[in-house]
Amino acid sequence: MDKKKRVFAAKQVTGNLTFSLLAVSLLSSFGSSMLYGYNLAVVNSPSEYIKAFYNTTWNQRYGEALEQSPLTLMYSLTVSVFALGGMLGSLLVGILVSRFGRKGTIIRSTPLVFVAGGLMGLSRIFSSPEMVIIGRFITGIHSGISLSVVPMYLGEISPKNLRGLLGLVPSIFICLGVFSAQVLGLPELLGQDETWPLFLSLVVVPTFVQLVLLPWFPESPRYLLIDKSNVHGTIDALRCFLGEYDVQDVIEEMQEEQKSFSSVDTVSVCQFLSDPTLFWQILSVIVINIGMQLSGIDAIWFYTNSIFENAGIPMAEIPYTTVGTGAIEIVAGLIGCFTVEKLGRRPLLIGGFSFMGFCCAGITLALVFQARVPVMRYVSVACVIGIIAGFCIGPAGLPFIITGELFTQSHRPAAFIVGGTLNWLSNFTVGFVFPFLQISAGAFCYMVFCGICLFVAAYVYYIIPETKNRTFMEISLMFSSSKSPVTHEVTADDLKLRRLNGYGTMESNSFEFS
Repeated sequence: MDKKKRVFAAKQVTGNLTFSLLAVSLLSSFGSSMLYGYNLAVVNSPSEYIKAFYNTTWNQRYGEALEQSPLTLMYSLTVSVFALGGMLGSLLVGILVSRFGRKGTIIRSTPLVFVAGGLMGLSRIFSSPEMVIIGRFITGIHSGISLSVVPMYLGEISPKNLRGLLGLVPSIFICLGVFSAQVLGLPELLGQDETWPLFLSLVVVPTFVQLVLLPWFPESPRYLLIDKSNVHGTIDALRCFLGEYDVQDVIEEMQEEQKSFSSVDTVSVCQFLSDPTLFWQILSVIVINIGMQLSGIDAIWFYTNSIFENAGIPMAEIPYTTVGTGAIEIVAGLIGCFTVEKLGRRPLLIGGFSFMGFCCAGITLALVFQARVPVMRYVSVACVIGIIAGFCIGPAGLPFIITGELFTQSHRPAAFIVGGTLNWLSNFTVGFVFPFLQISAGAFCYMVFCGICLFVAAYVYYIIPETKNRTFMEISLMFSSSKSPVTHEVTADDLKLRRLNGYGTMESNSFEFS
């Protein structure tokens, strides 16, 4: 292969959706991402029963009932400790993926779910609120790991023309997890005083399915080649995922990245944050990951029932209204999944955050005027649905995709640690602070989320370039240019200049395919 052909090899690498790609996307999302969505919403419908359990246990231990403020604090801790566990899990991602690989990390983290499910399921038998809180913390650790590793795994096994489609599969399963918790939480099913421990512990079922089936599929080819220099394993994995015997073009594209950074090992978080050449990529990861959680979506998911109650919806209708919002989440997620490769990342992010911001303002107006205008209670419900739909169509999954796309292999684990930690810290902040913010600011608490959503939308519009259908090297080159990343186009001259500056100058190796 001549030099000119090798320069454009990366641009020629595309692929079709094979059974292996689809199966791995579904399995890894079902046993990991779905649990994140499930655990976000599972404490919503049985909240009164969990509080009553805490109160009864406290009374049995100390001979007095809990006052309202300590009870609210304990329940807020139960909700938000999930995010603290997630933050700890995200800090472990870099070490785990470097040592065990992407698929290996997903599989090795599954025992956490079984331990957590056992603790929460047996908490009532042992009259132990601590078991509920610790179980929530451990499920948070698992979700913190998987929420970063699953998008990383899918992004590395996907051809560039399918990276957005497959990268949004986890976000659909997050919505499915929320919807499952809402349906199972109905009073006719598990939303009862006798069954809420079982409701919390059902997380073990999807994880068991994943543990049985996912090991039959290969590790990330990019990890095998670039991190482990396992050429034969890479070839086998690529043939499995792409469904093609001749995978030389794909290997050459990965080698281009490997040779460009052949002297760079996987960087630490400190090295990552102190690299001035990565300023805009790092800032972009910070903005979109914090914005994802501070958009107000966690307040909606954690406290849907109380929001609808404050909006004046009759108590008997709230569980079914909540289930309706879950169905809309799935539809919006599917729309985002099947349009991301046609429209691109930027329109879905800008449109999603902007729509969420306007709906947050709409909730404020509806709550302020609902006492005088009864129809406003339905406006507030419509705005809640709008926030959920706007989130699921783009901001739910694209921050993780972009976090993986903005960096090359050596920097990707550190990027996910930073993005994941900030994501979970913001998640904890909203889960813990929102009840008190709602008490102090009333309806105007949603204006905070409105401002954050509109700011993130403006940031994406002016700073973050379109990454659709580009290789990791091309995206990195856009940011290394002195031109604006949003407007800079990668040309043949850019790629040649990159090579003349000492990147990727080593001749391509040839491999025997047998």
